[in-house]
Amino acid sequence: MERIRLGNTVFEGENNVYLLQGEETVLVDAGVATEPTREEFVDGLASFGVTPADVDRVFLTHWHYDHAGLAGMIQDAGGATVHAHEADAGLISGEEPSLMEDRSLQQETFEAWQIPDGPREELISFLGGHAELAGDDVDVTPFTGGDRFDVNGIELEAVHLPGHSAGLSAFAFEENGERQAFVGDAILPKYTPNVGGADVRVEAPLAKYVESLVEIVDRDWDRALPGHRDPIEDPVGRAREILGHHRERTENVIDVLDRHGACDAWTVSHHLFGELETIHILHGPGEAFAHLDHLERHGIVEQEATDYRLVVDEPNVEELFPEQ
Repeated sequence: MERIRLGNTVFEGENNVYLLQGEETVLVDAGVATEPTREEFVDGLASFGVTPADVDRVFLTHWHYDHAGLAGMIQDAGGATVHAHEADAGLISGEEPSLMEDRSLQQETFEAWQIPDGPREELISFLGGHAELAGDDVDVTPFTGGDRFDVNGIELEAVHLPGHSAGLSAFAFEENGERQAFVGDAILPKYTPNVGGADVRVEAPLAKYVESLVEIVDRDWDRALPGHRDPIEDPVGRAREILGHHRERTENVIDVLDRHGACDAWTVSHHLFGELETIHILHGPGEAFAHLDHLERHGIVEQEATDYRLVVDEPNVEELFPEQ
């Protein structure tokens, strides 16, 4: 297995594409569809004696453009089969519009979160200016969690880990006695993956992501190969760390409501993160919404129109997250 590192100035940076060579030439993920990244990708393949036309299959961890953008180019070059979870397949194939293109969904979401006019206009401009990063439409072969694939004598198991996106999936395998997984953005070594804004289709986004983190802990992989930056040598520890981060953020959200009274998602976001720009105008209130939604589902806040009001004094946040 080889790792091809690709630049990315739009999202989290330093994307990884993994190359598995043998009887088949297989990739896990494909970088964003910009010309500089395409050139990096082609050069990276060439360093291992491979061209895009040689690729037989591509396994996509999720639909985000920095992971799926070049899949159409690869498929066009040599007819590669592109696999993606059924929940994300429509966005990758082009059959379903993402928030980048869907102005109606933008309007509904931004109204619900009460993003003000100025930041809203900046965000809409940003989204419209980056829609081409999706690349060409793809003929997607969908899978579901638990499906297994034989790749050059190694079995990949699709493990559905929703939260950051509806269809985000890891691909677990064992090699040389070590239990590993390609995890996409389920866990990252430096950043905490955004929940709520990264895929507004996800219902109960924080609850689903917490379940996914618990799944990673329970799986007890020896090593995780993320979609950005370097391998994670302690996936269980990293998943627990992110769970702790979300417990702390939930406490911070409660503190905002306690000090300022009923607030909408944008106002909570402002108190948590301050001024936001570009994609963070989406991710900030999205994260706030995910936590407010989680608190509402546990009866700690109530929603009135677009505002959320704290209705439980001194709630026990520990009860909202499983002990790990």
